[in-house]
Amino acid sequence: MADYPAAIQELIDAFGRLPGIGPKSAQRITFHLLKADASESARLVRALSEATARVSFCSVCFNLAEGEQCMVCSDPQRDPHVLCVVEEPRDVVAVERTREFRGRYHVLGGAIDHLQGVGPEQLRVRELLARVQGEGITEVILCTNPNIEGEATALYLSRVLDVPGVTVSRIASGLPVGGDLEYADELTLGRALEGRRTVVR
Repeated sequence: MADYPAAIQELIDAFGRLPGIGPKSAQRITFHLLKADASESARLVRALSEATARVSFCSVCFNLAEGEQCMVCSDPQRDPHVLCVVEEPRDVVAVERTREFRGRYHVLGGAIDHLQGVGPEQLRVRELLARVQGEGITEVILCTNPNIEGEATALYLSRVLDVPGVTVSRIASGLPVGGDLEYADELTLGRALEGRRTVVR
């Protein structure tokens, strides 16, 4: 059985290492790019290069930013006393689409998953506690995914955020258990935010 030329195989392998892309999808993407105009491949390379060079993590909330701070943290119209805690930057986008939340965010960088060796130490929990204590936060909304890892993370955070004067709430169960925020429609996620409940400690 003939193998692909080394350059093609390297490209297939590179796409195959991306999350959610299996071997067949990696092959399809590779051959699509090889058949496309050179301008399309050049555009992809340029977009990837520019994103890598210009995008970093916000110095305040760890969302993606094209500068020192993200658009939310640099917006003076946002309520600085309410913090929505999410797992990943893509979850910020999902919550923003609901147009129900006008506070600020804190991106943990994942969720507690002991099977994968991810504990609180690997997440931005220390930074969250520093913000709650130093920024006059009055409410923290735990907006982690409604799956096992997200629930474990929310439970842990509800315990460490037992701070006088701070209300800790969890988004309501309008989201399906086992689902990801990224795939929730705006109406469902908006209702989940509206129906958030105080975490009982």
